[in-house]
Amino acid sequence: MEIDKLENWRRTHYSDQIDLETLEGKEIIVCGWIKQTRDLGGLKFAILRDNFGEVQITFPKAKLDEKLFDKANSLRNEMPVAIKGIVKIDKRSPTGFELIPTDLKLLNNVTANLPLDPTYKVKADLDTRLDNRILDLRSTQAHATFIIRHKVTTAIRQFFVNRRFIEINTPRIIATATEGGTELFPIAYFEKEAFLAQSPQLYKEQLTTVFDKVYEIAPIFRAEEHSTTRHLNELMMVDIEMAFCNYNDVMNVLENLIHYVISDVKNNCDKELNILKSDLQIPKLPFKRYTYTETLELLAKNGYELSWGDDIGTDASRKLGSIISGPYFITEWPSEGKPFYIQSRADKPEISESFDLMYGWIELASGGTRVHEKEILIQRLINQGLTPSSFDFHLKVFDWGMPPHAGWGLGLARLVMVLTGKQNIREVVVFPRDRTRLTP
Repeated sequence: MEIDKLENWRRTHYSDQIDLETLEGKEIIVCGWIKQTRDLGGLKFAILRDNFGEVQITFPKAKLDEKLFDKANSLRNEMPVAIKGIVKIDKRSPTGFELIPTDLKLLNNVTANLPLDPTYKVKADLDTRLDNRILDLRSTQAHATFIIRHKVTTAIRQFFVNRRFIEINTPRIIATATEGGTELFPIAYFEKEAFLAQSPQLYKEQLTTVFDKVYEIAPIFRAEEHSTTRHLNELMMVDIEMAFCNYNDVMNVLENLIHYVISDVKNNCDKELNILKSDLQIPKLPFKRYTYTETLELLAKNGYELSWGDDIGTDASRKLGSIISGPYFITEWPSEGKPFYIQSRADKPEISESFDLMYGWIELASGGTRVHEKEILIQRLINQGLTPSSFDFHLKVFDWGMPPHAGWGLGLARLVMVLTGKQNIREVVVFPRDRTRLTP
């Protein structure tokens, strides 16, 4: 097959820009990939896919130049093409119109045997899909998933811009652990050992002394040996930090963000939600709040016993998800087990000013009030077996006017899982990274 040059051809319209009232009978140029073809002898059909929809291309032998009609025989699924043609209303077409070509450019060839079928007519397991991710992303379902993810990140930024937050970018390469522990990926950094950042926590706290309210959407890296449907080792987080507030204030921001994002997706992604068969509901404000103690009591009433101080693990979370639907907060967790920077209640030091945001059984976010007094923070570091001198770069900022502050971190992929109804986090990440997957 001879490959054509694009030359001076340029797309005039995407599929969703073809207005039949103004364009019927006019010539346009569309560009995209062939989704499927059908040959009825004297009549050939092709469906062209672009980023915003599909166009039916109809090749009637009786009305086309013989060379152009014969060229249609070379069309293959997933082949990139540019097509110049006349718009014609046809209610039999899935889109209500068809394009009768006047010229066709075949812009590259395609292997005869694709490793998977992007139309999903032939099912493939998740590993096969991830091994051939680019083809998988061309499927209608995967494409809809990532259009929604794009809408989510756009809405998040708009929400924060409307509320006068400043977007920040903190380092991905750090010298010491942000939260302690061993869940860090070490890297060789010239003559030193460094680590991939597990959180922007300390930097965003410091930046509240400059910008008051900050947010970041960025990757973090956690060397946790999980192999679950909701954990990855590289993940995108939405982080905020606010000065002159406590955990109740940032919980209010978080629930309003979730409400804003879900409303935006519900109102603007009807096509994608229908493709995914997602019955997304806009949650009511305010979200339900249960203290940690009340949560244990609720679990006990439903036959699941935990002792005060125990973590609420996967099984207990699944039980909660069967009791409580939609988003809700678990607040005032035990201070023991929380990171060193989380503030304890003044009247009950064993209880922290912290929270998790749950959606059903899935934890979406966690946060709390931060310690803003230097001596208390130093003691917390010592109590957790950490060396204060390793945190000098952070502690010295507390001598320069550190205000009371609070914040949270939200897992972007987990939020997209909730909105799309996907059961595995790998399906909502373009190129997921877990214990076993480093490619593609």
